[in-house]
Amino acid sequence: MQKQNLKLSPFALAAMLLTAATAAQAQSQAAAANAADGADGKVQSVVVSASADASAEGLSRNFAGGQVARGGRAGILGNVDIMDSPFNTLNFTSELIQDQQARSVADVLQNDPSVRVARGFGNFQELYVIRGFAVSSDDLAYNGLYGVLPRQFVASELLERVEVFRGANSFLNGAAPGGGGIGGSINLLPKRAGATPLTQVTVGVETGGQGYAAVDIARRFGADGNTGIRINAARRDGDTGVDKEHRELNVASVGLDFQGRDFRLSADIGYQDHKLTSPRPAVTASTAIALPSAPDSSSNWAQDWTRSNERDTFGTLRGEWDLNKNTVAWAAFGARSGDENNILSEPTVTSVDGTANAYRFDNTRHDNVRTGEIGVRTKLRTGDVGHTISASASSYWLESKNAYAFSTFGGIATNIYNPVNVTAPPANFFTGGVLSNPGLTSKSILTSYAIADTLSMLDDKVLLTVGARHQAIKGDSYDYNTGVTLTHYDATKVTPVIAVVYKPVKGVSLYANYIEGLQQGATAPSNAENRGTMFAPYVSKQKEIGVKYEQGTLGATAALFRTNQPAGYMESGVFGIFGEQRNQGMELTVYGVPMKGLRLLGGLTLLDATQRVTQGGINQGKDVIGVPDTQLNIGAEWSVPGVSGLNLNARTVYTSSQFADGANKQELPAWTRLDLGASYATRIFDRNVTFRARVDNVTDKSYWASAGGYPGSGYLILGAPRTASVSATFEF
Repeated sequence: MQKQNLKLSPFALAAMLLTAATAAQAQSQAAAANAADGADGKVQSVVVSASADASAEGLSRNFAGGQVARGGRAGILGNVDIMDSPFNTLNFTSELIQDQQARSVADVLQNDPSVRVARGFGNFQELYVIRGFAVSSDDLAYNGLYGVLPRQFVASELLERVEVFRGANSFLNGAAPGGGGIGGSINLLPKRAGATPLTQVTVGVETGGQGYAAVDIARRFGADGNTGIRINAARRDGDTGVDKEHRELNVASVGLDFQGRDFRLSADIGYQDHKLTSPRPAVTASTAIALPSAPDSSSNWAQDWTRSNERDTFGTLRGEWDLNKNTVAWAAFGARSGDENNILSEPTVTSVDGTANAYRFDNTRHDNVRTGEIGVRTKLRTGDVGHTISASASSYWLESKNAYAFSTFGGIATNIYNPVNVTAPPANFFTGGVLSNPGLTSKSILTSYAIADTLSMLDDKVLLTVGARHQAIKGDSYDYNTGVTLTHYDATKVTPVIAVVYKPVKGVSLYANYIEGLQQGATAPSNAENRGTMFAPYVSKQKEIGVKYEQGTLGATAALFRTNQPAGYMESGVFGIFGEQRNQGMELTVYGVPMKGLRLLGGLTLLDATQRVTQGGINQGKDVIGVPDTQLNIGAEWSVPGVSGLNLNARTVYTSSQFADGANKQELPAWTRLDLGASYATRIFDRNVTFRARVDNVTDKSYWASAGGYPGSGYLILGAPRTASVSATFEF
């Protein structure tokens, strides 16, 4: 298929950036300082110490090895150290993101044993499964605010850190707009200018010939460097390792911050334009057949005329004021304007020989999002008990305009093992709205206010957190063609939390929590006897206990958890909240530096996700779609002795079998993937230069990576083929 020529190739762009950077300010002194060996034997890169969220404390420090941070954001509670948090978190740093040449949030989360990556229903949206519950990219938080970032794909160049919170979290963050927040949440932190000036240019290429160029510039100005600016821009363009699949990405962001004597301000503005041509779609297997075997990892059954385009502009503004030495107030606001334009065709396999049928589906979407938060936190004492009291109020507002058009259903005959390309059929069989001018089809308004108190007792050996959040959920849907209101939802719910940390000895924290997840309740459908009945928000209840260990440069966590999630369905003609799903399991995680020059990051998650109560009892006691029993990650990085700056790394990801249907008749085989990488940091012409090489899926294994992601659906996603990437980063 003919590809459009680049207006400006990545390598031409890189040359321009190199020239501009060289002509800017000489940074040789800073480069020399950053080339010194670190305590773990690894060449250290630039460390950003400025706060990403305008807090006085700044970012939580990196843990030994630099791959994860010592703490992260816990919603209303603010930044909390690992050992003080009554929850299980894992917070990935920019050093790991850069060293692994991660392209998106999904690439970063491949390092978390509690997370597996799937895809949205019928599209190419990244979707993250935490503790067996889906978290869509709609529910990513950006500096604590939902809905600000692009909703299908978030480029890694925008990110300083990826913070993973494991477990239900509606009290901490408020109800997630996409219905997530049951198994976990993900908060992404923007980049800020550190104390050391930074001018960094990266160029690279990966399998398929896709070129890459990026620039990262940071400076501080003003009295004592109180004003900072961080500029990032990147471009990817070219074919991928999947046959005839083409990707084009343009992304840019500017981060600003100002640090006054008793107040701090930060602001971000970003732009992302992401285009996929002939992207390999998911596969749905008819429940009447056995599961088809995975095709070759690089094969592509996409029609040549399919595409997925999204363009987003977004921004945030955040301020924090010290009212006195013990009290701080904050306010934040964010907004996004997003456009999507897709032509899709996803096959349904009807025979184990790969025979499939498909149809064309076109859709356009425009989103306007506004979101904000205000809060105050104070510290005080009552006798021997310390208190950290936090109160906040938040609001989220979304208007979404949509239109769609289908061709004749099942009108395209193909085969996933021997794909057949056809002329695009007309998408005029079944339509809703006007593709060129979509109308308002949904509106969502989430508001909440919360209060929490963390009590510190027995010389800070016991930390008790109690609190509650009042959540209001409003939602309206409108007819695609007439704009008439179809459904209206308006309900409230209070979600509590109680959690405790006990530190019996230095380096050990025992913790337990009870916390809830909250989702918009259902409205009884038109074919139910109680049609139109609006149900209260669904409450998922989580209980968890765990232990955290820290000894020198090595850290580990272990947790046992259980979450019960309600579900609605029809029974004897009446719709009600009769069903229940239970996810329970164990998490083990290890990170840090067990010996000089060796860094570890990995762990094990054991899951039991069961359909406890189902319609008619048909699937009662069976496994939930798309949730494996075992997830194992083992990652290590080694600084080669005697060769300064050379580091080798390896990661193994194992996922046990999972089911693609509720009846548990279609089972995906277990799979194991091996990834290898290397980096070499040196100096050329008195400049720091880091070369990186990586190969994901070294053995080029063909496997079904995931099933489902959307409730009740078991569509299949083929794992990516062997993909090699090389890059060079120059510092000026």
